[in-house]
Amino acid sequence: MLVLDEREAILWVLLNEQMAFPATPRREVSALRPGDELFLLTTRGAYHSPNRDRTRVIGTASVQSEVSQLDPQVEIAGRTFASGCRIKLQTLAPCRTGPDIGLLAPQIHALRGQKNWGQLLRRALVPIDDSDVMLFSRELQDHIRPLDESLLTYSSSIKTP
Repeated sequence: MLVLDEREAILWVLLNEQMAFPATPRREVSALRPGDELFLLTTRGAYHSPNRDRTRVIGTASVQSEVSQLDPQVEIAGRTFASGCRIKLQTLAPCRTGPDIGLLAPQIHALRGQKNWGQLLRRALVPIDDSDVMLFSRELQDHIRPLDESLLTYSSSIKTP
């Protein structure tokens, strides 16, 4: 599961079909391989309105390249990202839609039944098992729209400096 916690980053990832990672080494980042499937998730704080927004699964993508150093490094919302990989968007729900993770949390194995499951989403990649893949796939289906239509909702809703 690819966790996006900042609106500018969401737009950058979707429009560039690329993921960027901080310089801090993470085992799960270095383990990414072309062909890996990702569920895209936005956190409730990503749009700076945590009381209004929810943590949601917004789509799927596949990894298209190995993770490599970015030259030059990328700066998004004041954060610097040193490595990245290409992704290919497969499905996408319109902006601020998609299954609400809060409602699904008791069924999501990756959240381990924790009440404070948001803490587990404070990293770019969160491993999920086959049960979570089936749950997310099933719940996401009713939210999916054509990619170009959904992308337009992000670019018209998210303003970048």
